[in-house]
Parts: sequence; structure tokens; C-alpha cells
Amino acid sequence: MNNNEDALIKELLANYKGPEDLIGQNGLLKRLTKKLVEGALGAEMTHHLGYEKHDPAGEGTGNSRNGASSKTIKGDFGQVAIEVPRDRDGSFEPRIVAKHQRRFTGFDDKILSMYARGMSTREIQGHLAEIYQVEISPSLISEVTDAVVEEVKTWQTRPLENLYPVIFLDALMVKMRHEGRVENRAVYVVVGIDLQGQKDVLGLWTSASEGARFWLQVLTDLKNRGVKDVFIACVDGLKGFPQAIETVFPQAQVQLCIVHLTRASLNYVNWKERKAVALDLKAIYRADTAVQAEQELQTFSEKWGARYPTIAPIWRRNWPLCEAEIEHGWCFSCARCRAAGNAVRMRRGWSRLTLLGGTSCKYGG
Repeated sequence: MNNNEDALIKELLANYKGPEDLIGQNGLLKRLTKKLVEGALGAEMTHHLGYEKHDPAGEGTGNSRNGASSKTIKGDFGQVAIEVPRDRDGSFEPRIVAKHQRRFTGFDDKILSMYARGMSTREIQGHLAEIYQVEISPSLISEVTDAVVEEVKTWQTRPLENLYPVIFLDALMVKMRHEGRVENRAVYVVVGIDLQGQKDVLGLWTSASEGARFWLQVLTDLKNRGVKDVFIACVDGLKGFPQAIETVFPQAQVQLCIVHLTRASLNYVNWKERKAVALDLKAIYRADTAVQAEQELQTFSEKWGARYPTIAPIWRRNWPLCEAEIEHGWCFSCARCRAAGNAVRMRRGWSRLTLLGGTSCKYGG
């Protein structure tokens, strides 16, 4: 900050006595905002006409200034009344505050952010009045939120690639507004890796809870939007999930997320022994071959079976979904291999996908 700026700030704050003088109803920030916006509008008008105010060069040009109209804009600073300059032929299009614009840049984003967090239109109205001293009608808030609906619909129904080597499917519980109430609902998320190794969110869907039947609808929607084939589908241990995938994409290799499987196993273990059990589970999914992994599973069962009889059966029940990834070193569940998604190449065969240079991971990501 130079000396001129310091002097200007001292001059502006010469009569400062308290917060009201700075951010109050008639505080310095509002007055500065008014002066700056009106100054910018005046500069835009000068640029539009091509000559300064009262400049004789404007005579006979066919267009000139024609006074100003009043407008109240709303923003983080509250409400500010400004004067918007006009020209005689009505061709002036202001940019800093466009025609018919009454909310300053970024203000709509705050409304959408609060709405996304589950606040009702009345709650948003009260919050804006309390924090920013801005009076906003519920209908205006609805107008702002409805403005993004068409854009969202376009995104939800956009065409997709006909082939994704890998897709990740999972659901998370999120508080959201549904039919006038805020409640926990399942958000179904599908992320795909394309042939260039780029990740893309293919879609988001909501339902009251997670279930294989709704996942079948999600997968059908993907197919209707152009997805013809999937090589590997990474999922959690939801009952009926693999069957839903096979119904829509019969050639897809379903891979169970090792993280989900390990987490489900550790749910049965007391806190003091979790580290030891997790270490022995790691020996299973880091085995070099499926045969070795089965031996490690047997060793685990002999060591921990009496104390935790439910863990080994979980792995055996899901073994068909883990065997291929252990044998071939696939690991799209870990960050390291997801980042290596651009190193994929296709080959027809029972696996239909290999990783170039990534098969040594063994879930170390």
C-alpha cells in the first residue's frame, strides 16, 4: 500500500467512531459502493458514446446523454440506491449492473448456497434480512432457484460415451429438502473413467434409501443415454447390486471395493484388536495370486474365526467379486490406481481390461 492510499483511507475514516459508521445503514461502505458503481456506469456511458460529459465533440453525433433513472441494487453490502445513466436512443447496455438487474454479482450464489443446505425460502429471507439488511421476497428466492432447474435437467439428460472402461457406483446419505421437509435421502453417484483416462460424474439421482432396485433404474438410465458397455464396475457390498449390473451390462466385470469389504469386516472387531485384524486382512488382498489369497483367508479364519466368526464368511461370500482383482492386481478402489486410469488399454477376453504399468499396486494407494 503506497502513501497516497494510506492518506486516502485516513481521510475516509477521519470521522469514524464505531461499526455503524462503516457498515451501518448509511455507512461508508454503502456510500463508497454507490459512488464506485455510479462512476463505473458513467465511464461505460462515455465509452458507449465516444465522448466525455459536456464535451462539444458530442454535438451532432445523433446520440447523447439523457439524464438517469433510479434503481435499488441488493448485495452483501445491503441495499443501495443508484442512478443509472441513459442515452437518447436507448442503445446503452450497462455491464456492471445490467438492465433489469437488481441483485449484485455473487448475491444469487448466496441464495443458491443456502437453498442447497436445506433452508426454506422463508429462512433464507430472514437470514438475508438479519445479516445483510436486505428485504427479499420468497417469490424472488424461488425465481433464483428455479433459474438453475433447466440447466440441471440438461446436465442430467446429456448424452454419454458409448464405452467406459471403469465406473464407480456408490450412494451417500445427504440432508435435503423433499416435498417441503428436510430429511436424509440417498444420493446415487456414478463416476466414469473414459478411454482418455478422464473422470466424469455421469449422473446424480436421489431416493429415500439405497437399494438394488433403484440402482437398476440408474443403470438403465445410463444405457438409455448412450452407454453400451462397461468393462469394470466398482461397487460396495449392497445385496443384489452385482445382479442389477449384470442385467443391464451383462459383460461387465463387477469388482467389490476392498475398502468397503475391510470396513464391513472391522465393524465386528473391538477397538483394541482392530489394528491386528486389519493387518491380517491386508495379507489376503495383497496376496500375489488368488490361490495365495485363499490360503491367507484360511490362515485368518484359523486365527480369528473363534473370536470373530462372521468375518471369514463375509470374504468367502464375496470371493467371486474379489478373486479377479486379487489375481490381476486391479485396484480401482484406491487413489493411486484411479489416477492411473489414463493408462488403460482394451483387449477382448474374460477380463477385457489391463492396466499398463499399474499391476504392481496391490492396493497400496
